[in-house]
Amino acid sequence: MPIRIAPSILAADFLHLDKEIEMLNTYADIIHLDVMDGSFVPNISFGFSVLEPVSKIARIPMDAHLMIVHPEKYIERIAALGIQMISVHLEAILQQGDDPSEMLNSIRSLGCQAGLAFNPDVPVEECYPYLKDCDYVLAMSVRAGFGGQNIDPNIYSRVKTLKTEIERQGLTTPVEIDGGVTILNAPELAEAGVDIFVAGSTVFKATDPASVIAFLRGAGQVPLQEYNSAL
Repeated sequence: MPIRIAPSILAADFLHLDKEIEMLNTYADIIHLDVMDGSFVPNISFGFSVLEPVSKIARIPMDAHLMIVHPEKYIERIAALGIQMISVHLEAILQQGDDPSEMLNSIRSLGCQAGLAFNPDVPVEECYPYLKDCDYVLAMSVRAGFGGQNIDPNIYSRVKTLKTEIERQGLTTPVEIDGGVTILNAPELAEAGVDIFVAGSTVFKATDPASVIAFLRGAGQVPLQEYNSAL
């Protein structure tokens, strides 16, 4: 399947967010929405005060990544905004004693794609029992809760292991990664099997975000030197 690019608006210019979303509408594949609650992760990002206006002007799919405790309290309201993809963290669900499969199927019952997210310190094997209930898997390539981190070097082997298990189960579940994606590591990530790149600073801090998105989507098939001026 073709690689899709999901820039995270966490790195966008919030003083001109409407223009940033319009740029994504034109050039990106998915709008990634990092929702942090200050409890599951130490930082607070944004909630419905941002989700609602973004949903009104987005013309491409939106992906709400819920780095929060008790996501079940909010998924219905998020789905009502027309947000097509909702991912919840395996750790958060297990910590509160809930069944990840039930949570994922609750999301799917609302007409949304359900994603299962997990941090770099969570063994990939822990998500295996729930793969059949996922529409996509979000393997964090940095620790959830902070932007601008360097990529975890173990992500390449983790993605390969995850893709092998997905195929073993006879599934075609896409693998999304979030954190530390750059035009330098994108080719190796694509080779490992990543299907969706979440990129924040790499896109929004670039001189030419559209060219960077195009390069990431091509996973390095275009010579890197052609994009140096876009950074």
